[in-house]
Amino acid sequence: MIEFRDVRRVFGRGSRQIAAVDGVSLTIEPGAFVALTGPSGSGKSTLLHLAAGLDRPTAGDIVVRGTSVASLGEPALTTFRRRTIGLVFQFFNLVPTMTLEENIALPLLLDGLTLADARPRARELAERVGLTARLEHRPDELSGGEMQRTAIARALAADPPVLLADEPTGNLDSANGKIVLDLLASLRSPDRVIVIATHDLRAAACADRRIGLRDGKVE
Repeated sequence: MIEFRDVRRVFGRGSRQIAAVDGVSLTIEPGAFVALTGPSGSGKSTLLHLAAGLDRPTAGDIVVRGTSVASLGEPALTTFRRRTIGLVFQFFNLVPTMTLEENIALPLLLDGLTLADARPRARELAERVGLTARLEHRPDELSGGEMQRTAIARALAADPPVLLADEPTGNLDSANGKIVLDLLASLRSPDRVIVIATHDLRAAACADRRIGLRDGKVE
């Protein structure tokens, strides 16, 4: 499902270069729930962003479902990401002027659906994450845990085969963190890959496979 081929990502120039990812090669199979772990600066978030096409490798290649993400132009990459990859961020990245329902529906709206057409899917996902009663609320009326569950529902809108989550419990207390981890665990499917980057030992323990990173390399 995801293959990293001798991937490097270097920031800076000359003597000030830092290899955030340094020669990583690994394969993640369909159905896997993988945790990328390691200290701050180990490269786990950079690796996740490279897989999502949010960043470009300095060298090497990332292949997602047979497509070389690094070789796609921006318009094709945007379409591929919208239909193939669900993204969950530590800081939620919800649109403050949109309701919970509209935030969940956003990927479908960007793909050309009307809100009326996207509404049944948004409401189905809101029910799945336990937020049916909050459909008309905006992000500033939600708790941190509710915002993260909304972000997960939004990431699932297009039923993507790849779900990537960067520190999904990083801004949550332990009770809300457990709710989010249980939700992520319930999304396991033979046809879906779930990859999380995390400092949280509880989050890592939910995964089937842990990949430790240090100084941009796989430990």
